[in-house]
Amino acid sequence: MKTNLDHTDPANDMNTEFGNGGETHQRAENNDKVLTTQQGVAISDNQNSLKVGARGPSLLEDFVLREKINHFDHERIPERIVHARGSAAHGYFELTESLEEYTTAKILTETGKQTPLFTRFSTVAGNKGSKDTPRDVRGFAVKIYTEEGNWDIVGNNMPIFFIQDAMKFPDLIHAVKPEPDRGFPQAASAHDTFWDFVSLSPETMHNLIWLMSDRALPRSFSMMEGFGIHSYRLINKDGKSTFVRFHWKPVLGVQSLIWDEAVKISGADPDYNRRDMYEAIENGIYPEWEFGVQLFTEEEANEFPFDHLDATKLIPEELVPVKIVGKMVLNRNPDNFFAETEQIAFCPSHLPPGIDFSNDPLLQGRLFSYLDTQLKRLGSPNFAQIPINAPKCPFANNQQDGHMQMQVPKTRTLYEPQSLDPTRPRESTKHGFESFHEQLDDGVKGRIRAESFADHYSQPRMFYRSQTAAEQAHIASAYAFELGKVDTPHVRTRMLSHLIHIDEDLANRVAKALGMQLPEPAKAAAPVQDMPTSEALQTIGRTPESLKGRLIGILVAQGSRHSEIKKFEDAAKAEGASVKIVAPSKEVVLDDDTRIQADERLAGGPSVMFDAVVSIIMPEQAKALAEDSSAMDWFTHAYAHCKAIAYCGATDEFILSKLPVEKDSFVTPLAELESFIENAKSRLWEREPKVRDLA
Repeated sequence: MKTNLDHTDPANDMNTEFGNGGETHQRAENNDKVLTTQQGVAISDNQNSLKVGARGPSLLEDFVLREKINHFDHERIPERIVHARGSAAHGYFELTESLEEYTTAKILTETGKQTPLFTRFSTVAGNKGSKDTPRDVRGFAVKIYTEEGNWDIVGNNMPIFFIQDAMKFPDLIHAVKPEPDRGFPQAASAHDTFWDFVSLSPETMHNLIWLMSDRALPRSFSMMEGFGIHSYRLINKDGKSTFVRFHWKPVLGVQSLIWDEAVKISGADPDYNRRDMYEAIENGIYPEWEFGVQLFTEEEANEFPFDHLDATKLIPEELVPVKIVGKMVLNRNPDNFFAETEQIAFCPSHLPPGIDFSNDPLLQGRLFSYLDTQLKRLGSPNFAQIPINAPKCPFANNQQDGHMQMQVPKTRTLYEPQSLDPTRPRESTKHGFESFHEQLDDGVKGRIRAESFADHYSQPRMFYRSQTAAEQAHIASAYAFELGKVDTPHVRTRMLSHLIHIDEDLANRVAKALGMQLPEPAKAAAPVQDMPTSEALQTIGRTPESLKGRLIGILVAQGSRHSEIKKFEDAAKAEGASVKIVAPSKEVVLDDDTRIQADERLAGGPSVMFDAVVSIIMPEQAKALAEDSSAMDWFTHAYAHCKAIAYCGATDEFILSKLPVEKDSFVTPLAELESFIENAKSRLWEREPKVRDLA
C-alpha cells in the first residue's frame, strides 16, 4: 500500500528553460552529465534542428540531427521467426550433487559454485509485439556462462515437440503463423492451416494434446517446467556415454490460467507474464527452479516401448526418475531489454566438453538452424562478441575481420599451425571438446524415417488419461474451441479421426461440442499401446497449496477501513503473496485520513490479473460501484474463474446480491480471514461446471 505520496516534480530542479516556441530545454550544470553525439561532441540544443532563420529550411550540415535520425531509422533488427516475444532475467546456476561418474563437464561435477546465467522465456507463434497469454508452447532457454565455455539449454515448457525431423520445421511454422493471404490470426493456432497440417501429420498428436492442455496457459514464468526435449549424452573421463534428458522444475510448482481468464488478461495486460517476473525480481521474490536429469544407458533405452531419439516422445518419470542435482535462481532484471533480451543468441550447439549430442534428427537440424538464424538477426558472425553472448571464461581463436569486429588481435598470425608467434592459442587434447566415439551400423545412406518413430498415439493417450477430470475437460474444450475456428469441414473430420485413437471419450466430447458425428479412425502406422498413467504429467493435480508467487487484489474506495486493509495485506504477505490495491480512482483517502495510491484503477485492474480478491468498501461506495459494469465484472469474473473471494457487508448487500454468485466455501466474509488465506492458495474446481460449458 503506497502512502505518504510526494507530488514534488524533480523536473523543477533540472535547470529548465523554455525556448521561443515554448519548448522545454533542460541544461547541464557543473557536474551534470552532458549529452553528446556518438563521437563525444557536446550537444547544445536537443530540441531544434539547424535552420536558416526561425521559419526557413533545415540545413543538411546539421550532423546532430542526421546522426540522431539515422540511428533511429536503424534501431530495429529482424525479429526471431519463432520465439519472437520473449522476457528474460539474469541469475545463477548451482550444482548440489556431482555427476562426476557420468561427465567431465565441470558445471556438472563441481558442487556449491554459483555460475552466472541468463534465461529467456518466450511464446512461439506470435510476433514480438503480441501478447503474453495465448494458447501456445513457451520457450525456456538458459545460457550458462561456464568456465569451460557457454552452455545453452534451449528447450520449451513441454518435454516433447511437434515433429520428428527438422525437415518439417518450416512447414509446421508456416502452418501455425498468420495465413499468408490474409495476415491473421496472430499468435494463435485456432485456424485452418494449422489444423490442416497437424491432422495430416500424426506425429504432431502428442505435442498437440499438450498444447490443448493447461500447460499452454502458464500462470507465471516461475510456474512453468522447462525441458531440454532431446536426449543428449554425458561423457565421463573414461569416454563412457550415458544418455540424459534435462529438466527444470519450478519450486512454486506448475500452475496455469483458465482459458477464459487468459483471453481477458490479454486485453487487460498483454504484458502479464513479463510484468509478473519483472516485479517479482524487483521485490526480491526470486524465481527458482530445481535442475534435474534423467539418466539411462543405451541398453536401457533399447527396452523402452518407444524410441528416445524421437523428439515427440517423453520418458515417463515412473520409468526413469528425475534426479535433482542443482538449482537455478533468477535474481536480476536486464539493464536494457534490447541489448540483452533481444540480442541474446541461443544455440543448442553451445555446450562444454563432457556433454555431447544424440542422433535425434530434430536436434541435428537445430544445430544448423540456430546458428544460421543468429547470423541473419544480428548481422554478423561476430555476434558472440556482444556482451550478453560473450563467454565469461577466457576465449581465443584465429577468426578475423567481419562486420562489427570488436576484437583487436595484436599479432601477425591469425592461422595455425604457425611458428612466428608462440603466444597464440593452440588445440588441447587434454581439455578440448571430443565427440563420443559411437559405433554406427552399416545402414545405407538415404532419406529414411525409423520404424521405431511410427507410434503417434500411445503417449498422447497416456497424457490424456493421466490428467484429472478438470484437466480432461479443459483439453476437450480446447480442442472444441480450436476446431470451432476451422471452417474447412474435412479438416475437422480428419482431426476427430485421430482423437479416436487417443481416447474415444475425448473424441466423443469434442465431436458433441462441434455437433459432428465421429468418423472412422485414422489409419495407425503402429499399434496403439496402453501405457501406465503418470501423475507427473498433471497440472491441477500437482499444484502446491501455497500463496508464494501469487497475487492478491484488494478493492478499496474512499473511506475504506485502513486497519482491515492492513490486516489482509499483512496476512497475504506473511504467506509469500504479493498484494495490489485496486480502487475506482488512483488516489484514495481512507477512514483514518491516510491518503494512499492505488496500484491499479478499477477500470484497468480487472480481477483476472489476481489469484484471489478481497473487497473492503463502505456502503455509499458499494452503492455507486453497483452501477459500474467494471466493478460488477470484477466479482463475476473472480467467481467464474474459481477464485477465492473475501467480502465486506456492503459488498454483499449492494453488489454480490445482484450477481449470480453462490456463497460456496471459497466466498467468505472478511471475518473469516484464515479461511480466505487458505482458499487463496488454490482454486475451487468443483465450481467450474456451474459457471461455464465444458466439452
